[in-house]
Amino acid sequence: MKHTHASGARGAVTLAAAGAALAMTLGAGQSHAGEELIGYPGPDGLIWVQEQVGDGGFVSGGLAPWLDGFTTFACEGGGSIEVTFRLDDHPDRNPAPFTLDCPSGSPARVTVPLGTGLKGGFGAEVKASSPSVRWGATVVQPE
Repeated sequence: MKHTHASGARGAVTLAAAGAALAMTLGAGQSHAGEELIGYPGPDGLIWVQEQVGDGGFVSGGLAPWLDGFTTFACEGGGSIEVTFRLDDHPDRNPAPFTLDCPSGSPARVTVPLGTGLKGGFGAEVKASSPSVRWGATVVQPE
């Protein structure tokens, strides 16, 4: 089962940027009864991918340029994930692709600052080293 959530006080910003908030996961995924990978980001969250298994990703409609942004990825399963994050209106500020090692039994996490002054859509592509690696992600803009 895939869980993707886009919410927050800036829902109107996301809707205005894309016409409708779009959060989707790609690839085949299923819930895992193990430890939660990444918790609900609260009202500052623009994206919440609670859990995905194997390759996948997400897209969303927009960022509020007056707020700082952060993306966090978590994974576990005895492999790794390679993440490519893109900012549609700011390709010169795309975070560098990175690899996160995913230990067995306990999730690893990394948070990447996106900076301020960003607007427009964004998305991420995740390539898992094996179809059994579990991962989750959030994108937040704290007020």
